[in-house]
Amino acid sequence: MSMRVEPSGAACGARVVGVDLSAPLADTDISEIRSAWLEHAVLAFPDQQISDDDLERFTLAFGPFGDDPFIAPVPGRANVIAVRRDADEKTPIFAESWHTDWSFQAIPPAGTCLRSIIVPPVGGDTLFADQRAALDAMPQAMRSRLDGVIALHSAKRAYAPDGAYGEGDKGRSMSIMPSSEANIIQRHPLIRRHPETGRAAIYGAIGYIVGLEGVDDPESTLAELYAWQTQERFVCAQTWELDMVLMWDNRSVLHRATGGYEGHARLLHRTTIGEATGRFE
Repeated sequence: MSMRVEPSGAACGARVVGVDLSAPLADTDISEIRSAWLEHAVLAFPDQQISDDDLERFTLAFGPFGDDPFIAPVPGRANVIAVRRDADEKTPIFAESWHTDWSFQAIPPAGTCLRSIIVPPVGGDTLFADQRAALDAMPQAMRSRLDGVIALHSAKRAYAPDGAYGEGDKGRSMSIMPSSEANIIQRHPLIRRHPETGRAAIYGAIGYIVGLEGVDDPESTLAELYAWQTQERFVCAQTWELDMVLMWDNRSVLHRATGGYEGHARLLHRTTIGEATGRFE
């Protein structure tokens, strides 16, 4: 069976069938997957009974490993973290706010990969918001105000000692390591061009964006932008299945977790695809 890419019909996303990720991929398969990834931004690979070794090999086919700060890797691995929630856990859902992974880094990662190990019978979807489509549809007056603006990114609201996942966050099953390093600020263009495709998109959202340079009322502007970029017409929902692998392009989409599976466990293993171009512009 040859590889087949089935678009979701939503703003982004596609399902990829006819490929086995438990074995090394041929160069032609890697090229086809990369093309689909750049076009659709979110790819779901169902029915993949793979190990962490396989997940790491798949990740490295698309770039170097990215650095995952503030979360301890799973035992015996340097580049795999567990996105875990126990059945009896009462803490707020991890990563429930819209964001793009690690945008507070000097060179943020190109993508993220997840494989499902425990999937609850209901809930737990991951939502994605296509920031290329959001920019394309943006009124010209709004875009003119945002073109050239530099956003200030920081992990402090999440991972500083007094952040959402800081010292006061008790009873969480994930191995989160808050640090004062989360207060570091990085500057990135609010609207940037994809380093591989050249297509422009909005980059980041309130949460990791803590300010805007040269804007009279940054909080109001960020709130207005957030309302625009997360509209339902730009969103696709990914329902998890057991033995599914998901990869997405952090340069093109926002994402967020959802709940709705109280009383059930959920476990995903995650790797990060570093920016192979070695630049961020």
